[in-house]
Amino acid sequence: MTSGRRILLPLLLALLLSACGDEPAAGSAPPPATVTTAVVASRPWSDTLEALGTARANESVLVTAKVTETVVRVNFEDGDLVEAGAVLVDLSGRAELAGLEEAAAAYREAQAQYQRQQQLATRKLIPAGQLDAQRATMESTRARLDATRARLSDRVITAPFAGVLGFRQVSPGTLVTPGTTIASLDDVSVIKLDFSVPEAFLSVLAPGQAITAHSAAYPGEEFTGEVATLDSRVDPVTRAVTVRAMLPNPERKLRPGMLLTVRVFQPERQALVVPEISVIQVARQAHVFRVKDDGTVEQVDVRLGQRRRGEVEVLEGLSAGDRVVVDGTVKLRPGQKVAEAPPAAKAPEPAAGNAG
Repeated sequence: MTSGRRILLPLLLALLLSACGDEPAAGSAPPPATVTTAVVASRPWSDTLEALGTARANESVLVTAKVTETVVRVNFEDGDLVEAGAVLVDLSGRAELAGLEEAAAAYREAQAQYQRQQQLATRKLIPAGQLDAQRATMESTRARLDATRARLSDRVITAPFAGVLGFRQVSPGTLVTPGTTIASLDDVSVIKLDFSVPEAFLSVLAPGQAITAHSAAYPGEEFTGEVATLDSRVDPVTRAVTVRAMLPNPERKLRPGMLLTVRVFQPERQALVVPEISVIQVARQAHVFRVKDDGTVEQVDVRLGQRRRGEVEVLEGLSAGDRVVVDGTVKLRPGQKVAEAPPAAKAPEPAAGNAG
């Protein structure tokens, strides 16, 4: 039994030593991490300024009566689109019509008398002073005729400009007085968009800058226009200045009073741009992994600027031509070797099967 143990012990020791020899040597380098990278490049960049704005009509007015009179006829319906000069409401004007006929007859008579006396004056049959008096009479009757026409025109209410009418506020038979609202009228072919920005941005705002606007009523739809003017004063309480932009509205989707999100675009400039997902943000610090010539990565602190869809501007820390890790940053450590992931293989098209 003792001799058997002496034989087995050397055999077990040999087996253990051979098994240990099959393990990899301690401290051997791990395989490179598979990542995707992108090259830092200088691209055109336009800074943006965002604000909230209120839509206003290009022209807006409350159509009102000018005289005390009764409505005879209403020539529009709620929401009608009318042209400039369209007759909206006719008011009763019987007395004015009679006065107009009387004034027209007086003017015709005075004009005829003047023409006759002019012929007599040519032949020296009447003094020149009599002709002058008749001329004054004729001009006086013409003035009365014009005044009567003006009073009569006040009884025909027309649209001052083309636009969309609101709800009508009168009906046939309504007695209106000066200032009585007939309806609202808005020209919405172009929308004035007013929004406020802090005074610190005055130096970067100017008429003609492009803007885009978005409304919650039309998700995903973008309305474009440009800055028209800046207010001449800064609000001393809010220290903000009001900016007015003009938005074409041919389909009349936008209406006065709507709240819009505004983005003002500044002139383009060149900027270093990297994909946003390549940046690792920890509190206020940001860094990326830059690939060195030997295939290892180093952690680089960066200072960021503006952001846009999927991209971010780098102000400090990188140079054009640097390669940064985009996908796979979570598993990386400084000094680790990386390898570029192969491009995704295109799925093969299914082969046409043979009949039968």
